[in-house]
Amino acid sequence: MREGVGIDLLDIARLERALQRRPGLRDRLFTVDEQDASVTSARPVRHLAARFCAKEAVTKALRMDAFRPLEIEVVGRGGPPTVRLTGAAAARAAELGVSVAISMTHEREVASAVAWATVSTGPDVAR
Repeated sequence: MREGVGIDLLDIARLERALQRRPGLRDRLFTVDEQDASVTSARPVRHLAARFCAKEAVTKALRMDAFRPLEIEVVGRGGPPTVRLTGAAAARAAELGVSVAISMTHEREVASAVAWATVSTGPDVAR
């Protein structure tokens, strides 16, 4: 397999409850930049939920054995989101020779994301 797709859907309230029950979870799931990008919105957890879905979708698209949320960072504010891979996630993308793109969305109750890994033709495979 050299190409792949992943999708994830999340009930936003579920993530909100988990973050309230376990305050340290936010730092285990989201980078500082991802957390900072969400605080200016009216309901930050919506943005975090979409980012969480993107991380899960990337994990699926790359057929990774383990979920490594801090190695998959959603980058971008106000424009199309991109993903920055580090560590094992970047190594997996390089091994497959792919680059990864994402699309995210959220509504009042749910967030979703899709990720696709395509054969890379440039140097941006593992940033």
